[in-house]
Amino acid sequence: MPPSDRPVTLRITEIFHSLQGETSRAGLPTVFVRLTGCPLRCTWCDTEYAFTGGTARSLDDVLAEVASHRCPTVCVTGGEPLSQKNCLPLLTALCDAGYSVSLETSGALDIGDVDPRVSRIVDLKAPGSGEEARNLSSNIPLLTPHDELKLVLAGEADYAWAKARIAEYRLTDRCPVLLAPVQGQLNPADLAAWILRDKLPVRMQVQLHKVIWGNEPGR
Repeated sequence: MPPSDRPVTLRITEIFHSLQGETSRAGLPTVFVRLTGCPLRCTWCDTEYAFTGGTARSLDDVLAEVASHRCPTVCVTGGEPLSQKNCLPLLTALCDAGYSVSLETSGALDIGDVDPRVSRIVDLKAPGSGEEARNLSSNIPLLTPHDELKLVLAGEADYAWAKARIAEYRLTDRCPVLLAPVQGQLNPADLAAWILRDKLPVRMQVQLHKVIWGNEPGR
């Protein structure tokens, strides 16, 4: 079979229907498509179960399961979904089917080929993640108001780093910027106080799904 005729397949960890716990879509009923695999190893990662394993599934099969939930909002996440080349056709197919689609990506891989209809939720890794060196600076000029930039912070040093990057790259002029505390490491009240003290034009977020369900996978 010629390569162009091969069915599109993806390695999927899970597909589930829940409430979006992060980003400006927090609280929205959402279908999550979690792809398997990630080249990063952030110190605070809460989805290590998606690093390996998963099930090879056809694009048509994935689309059929998403449709079964009868929900207009879809989030493609990981792991690092862009580590699978067939993430791109999946995103386009979801947009073509009429869904409102977001992509959660680490910021370590190029976002330039992502379908422009997708809202790209891009991480900027602070030093506390252990993966600061993996930030792909060429992604920053690609961000638009349709996208969002997320910085997960483990402490005050990470916050100072984030504040410096926001100023250096004028990040809040490009897209909404989200600051989030690492659960169990940074007190959300402290982060809130710093943001208010410094009058940063950012959105603070906590992981709503963890407030409701704890660290239960598939939530």
